[in-house]
Parts: sequence; C-alpha cells; structure tokens
Amino acid sequence: MKTNHFIIYLLLFASSFGYSQQDAQYTQYMYNTININPAYAGSRDVLSIFGMYRTQWVGLEGAPDTGVFSLHSPVGERIGLGLTVVGDRIGVAKENTVSVDFSYTIPVSDNYKLAFGLKATAHMLDVDYSMLTVTPGDYVFQNNIENKFSPNFGAGVYLYSDKFYAGFSVPNILETEHFDDNIKSTPSERMHGYLITGYVFDLADNIQFKPAALAKAVNGAPLQLDVTGNFWFNEKLTLGVAWRWSAAVSALAGFQIDKNWFIGYAYDAETTKLANYNSGSHEIFLRYELFNKSKRIVSPRFF
Repeated sequence: MKTNHFIIYLLLFASSFGYSQQDAQYTQYMYNTININPAYAGSRDVLSIFGMYRTQWVGLEGAPDTGVFSLHSPVGERIGLGLTVVGDRIGVAKENTVSVDFSYTIPVSDNYKLAFGLKATAHMLDVDYSMLTVTPGDYVFQNNIENKFSPNFGAGVYLYSDKFYAGFSVPNILETEHFDDNIKSTPSERMHGYLITGYVFDLADNIQFKPAALAKAVNGAPLQLDVTGNFWFNEKLTLGVAWRWSAAVSALAGFQIDKNWFIGYAYDAETTKLANYNSGSHEIFLRYELFNKSKRIVSPRFF
C-alpha cells in the first residue's frame, strides 16, 4: 500500500522504535499486569486466560494496533508459570513477542505475600519499506527487515494482599539493536522500568473503589504516568476513569458475566495535538478463569 502520509509513518515509526516509547501502552494495565511483571504469574490463585485488542489513534493511517494473549497459573503453593504472546503493528513495522514467566512467592506476614519473577522473551521484527513512498536510491529504505530475531529477559517483584498491591519490574533488560549495522541512526531497545500500585477501599457493602497508578520510566524520555480510579458495584459492574500524563483521558467499563468470565472496555481521548488527526483509541479484553473445585471462592478479586 503506497501512501502519501510518509511523514506520519516516520513519526509513528520513531515513536515505536525510538527512545521515547517502545513498549506498547495499555489503559487497562491493571488487568494485564503479567505482560509487564513476571512476578504476577500465579498471583490470582487460578488459571487465568486473558485476551486483549487495542487500536490506537483511530483514523490515523499507520497507527498502532496491538493484540495480547496470556495465561498464567500457580503450580504448587509457591511457584507460578505464565505465557504471553503480543502482536504489535505500527506503520510499516510488525513486532511479535513470546514470553515465558516464572514466579516464586513467599509469605511475609499473615496478610501479605511477596513474589519474585523472571521473564524470558523471544522477539521478532518485520519492516516492509515498500509500503512507504521514498526517494529513489535511498539505500536506507531499500532492504526490508524480515523475521529479525532478538532474545531478551526481565525480572520483577510483586507485593500483594487481598486489598493492596505494588510491584516493580524491568521486562526487557537487554538493550538490543533492531536494525542492521550499516544504518547510521540505529534505534535500540531501551530498558523500561515499571512501577505499579493500587488499593481497594470498601465504601459500602456492595461498592468498592480502587485507585491505581502505573509509572513507566525509560532513559532519554519523560516519565509516563497513568492514574486510574475504578468503582466496583455488586462485584459485577466496574466503571472508572483514567488520566495519562500529558497524553490522554479515558473512560473504562467492565462486567463480571459470571465467576469465570469478565469483559472490559476502555476509550482514550487524546489531549495532545494528535487529537486533531484521530478519533481516539479503543481497548477491549476478555478474561476467563478456571477455579480449582477443591477451593471455595467466596468472591472474585478486584485485581
């Protein structure tokens, strides 16, 4: 597909693979914690299967589309295992990653547990420069990138109880170059540090409120901060709002269909100049959880 939106493609491409923002962002990060923190694996004490699709900046050609599939479960009393697959498309580039997560949990008090996690990731990159209209003879964009493989690993810690959680993680520790050595301006995968936290307040017998926050830091870019507030009604309906620092405001909704199925949706409205070129971002997910019949689950957990 040839396009005249060459400048837009380059801006999107730079934002994805440059130093400022490489990892995909999610508004409903509180349900997708396994993607950024391996210590979360098995923390829900059930087999949790999760699928998410995010389409960002709708109406802007070449804007990011991201699909996520993950599952994780406890294996024994202290060990958790997880698997995450992410497909990310932005402009002329496609990224696919497969990650395996391992966690080890220890009780630190009657109410709190502390988990340590390790993540191993296989990363594949494809870039099709034929989708761009470029200057003839520009050698930088003549050779496509096909199935460029790079491994990575990460680590995290996660402290939690029935009401509180906090975690810190670096899901990709290796700083891997994406392009060939003969390209002068070579973006590389920078380490991203994530700090996540939240608390559940009981406002009434059938109403709970959970403020949550996610901070993402990477060298050479401003700190990214997401702040969210969700209300949970009758352990069924979730409604909330979110704010991404200098980027977007969001509305969130979720519904616990039954004890196994939970569905959620979020809409982001840009607060930057990009709002003039798109109609916002949409994110939807579906979660299925398989409970151990030998354990009596009193109520679903809010995180």
